Amino acid sequence: MGNIAILTDSTAYLSDDFLARHDVHVAPLSVIFDGASYRESIDMSTEAFYERIEAGNLPTTSQPVIGETVELIESLPDDVTDVIAITLSSGISGTYQSMVALNDMVDVTVHAFDSEISCMPQAFMVEEALHLRDNGATPEEIIARLETVRDSIRAYFVVDDLDHLQRGGRLSAAQALVGSFLQIKPVLHFQDKLIVPFEKIRTYKKAVRRIEEMMDESIVGDGEGYCIGIIHANCPERQAEEIASMKQKFPKAHISGSHFGPVIGTHLGPGAIGITWYRREW
Repeated sequence: MGNIAILTDSTAYLSDDFLARHDVHVAPLSVIFDGASYRESIDMSTEAFYERIEAGNLPTTSQPVIGETVELIESLPDDVTDVIAITLSSGISGTYQSMVALNDMVDVTVHAFDSEISCMPQAFMVEEALHLRDNGATPEEIIARLETVRDSIRAYFVVDDLDHLQRGGRLSAAQALVGSFLQIKPVLHFQDKLIVPFEKIRTYKKAVRRIEEMMDESIVGDGEGYCIGIIHANCPERQAEEIASMKQKFPKAHISGSHFGPVIGTHLGPGAIGITWYRREW
């Protein structure tokens, strides 16, 4: 491990196997159903979450409990002097600000980094931090590289049901009603740390096709050197179709899949698909 520990929050949705193999620490966010709080991936699985959503239960979300994060950091080995803490966007959660505040509560230096996004793009940044740490980079060098990666990652999402965006304040009730009536499926992205519409497109398939067109324009040749991620919200068959298509188009790219867990699934709803990509330098 050296003297640098890597910490992220649960919305990176990294697998348990990955976390264990690379010694990555996680501060869980929570969803709240009927006043009861459930830490995602600990107290509630993604499958159980979507079952409750499909049954009509509407949750809210909350950031990691600061006391539990303090305990996590205090439990790190004694030789750890610095923690790189990569969080979801500060525009949709107070997690980043909490990580900054930890510096007044713990004996190590916490280098909080706002990914300005979430999910697989955030996971890509964790992988970058691990690679740099394991190759002897300083905390300052890691943060500088993460800033470059953050600027280079492309990520877009399509939702199946506008109601979740409307309930979360991303769209007005009128916009959601008109959009549903016209079958509008907005292509979404993060801008200025918030989830906002990128383009309004008729039908789900056309919206996904628009993202694919942007990827085709961005990725050169057979995809060598690129990381591509396909993220799904309780629709693995859609993810499988996209991954198969990407492997045909970009046979030398590193293509992998992930999911929208409870916290991000609360905002996007079941049926959402995300596509993300960037060029990796190692």
